[in-house]
Amino acid sequence: MNSFRVLRPGNRVPYLAGLDWQREVADRRIEGGLEEDLLVLLEHGPVLTLGRNADEAHVTVSDAALERLGVDRVEVERGGDVTYHGPGQLVGYPIFDLRGHRKDLHWFLRRIEDALIRTVGSFGLDGFRVEGHTGVWVGEPDDDVSEEDAPPLVADGRVRKLASIGIHVSRWVSWHGFALNVTREPLESFRLIVPCGIRGVRMTSLEAEGVDAGLDDVRRAAAAGFESAFGVAARDAGEDLPDAVPPLPTEGARTDGTREQSQPRTRRAAR
Repeated sequence: MNSFRVLRPGNRVPYLAGLDWQREVADRRIEGGLEEDLLVLLEHGPVLTLGRNADEAHVTVSDAALERLGVDRVEVERGGDVTYHGPGQLVGYPIFDLRGHRKDLHWFLRRIEDALIRTVGSFGLDGFRVEGHTGVWVGEPDDDVSEEDAPPLVADGRVRKLASIGIHVSRWVSWHGFALNVTREPLESFRLIVPCGIRGVRMTSLEAEGVDAGLDDVRRAAAAGFESAFGVAARDAGEDLPDAVPPLPTEGARTDGTREQSQPRTRRAAR
């Protein structure tokens, strides 16, 4: 069976430094210097990211207001519109070579959705798809929703968005990925935007849906979900990372509230 490595940094990762890191690792995967797929499961500080199809009008506050709130804003190469990353949210970056799986982007997106449906299912939640709106949803009905049926269900909150997905692929190697809301903390910040460009959408989290789970619990469940959805074995990276994987830059604040020395790296912010 094929395998992928799972990297779970204990500290929050600054978004821009983490983005440059992803690009470097993806380049090495493309060039053959990294022989194994990698799934990174982490947490960012507050940031809005705008995908290549984003509508500027979907950021509903000024840059000055974002600065006052301490929320960064970054334009990126992934697909999709605007979303928020921040504390209380598990962000996952599958740096996968699809030539070893299936060279089909739609298949890849469905597999990520499936992995996340399995992840939330391990906590007793029935996640499902809403056709035309990539991501994972919960609510009523607890089954996949057609594109035709979605608008009224989204508008009245009977279906709520739990996880967002946006990827970029170059030469069949992926980066960017998904964001799964774990605690209630991220939910207030979605008021700064039209999440994923879907007007009227109600964002939710595991905690808001009655799940009592910490970020580390959800990381473990996500690794297992990817293992099952992709039919490959997950191996914890630990300290045994290949030389082709550079150190992941992190902030000084650990997700468990303690302090640890950061590993700052200043590199390019745009590609």
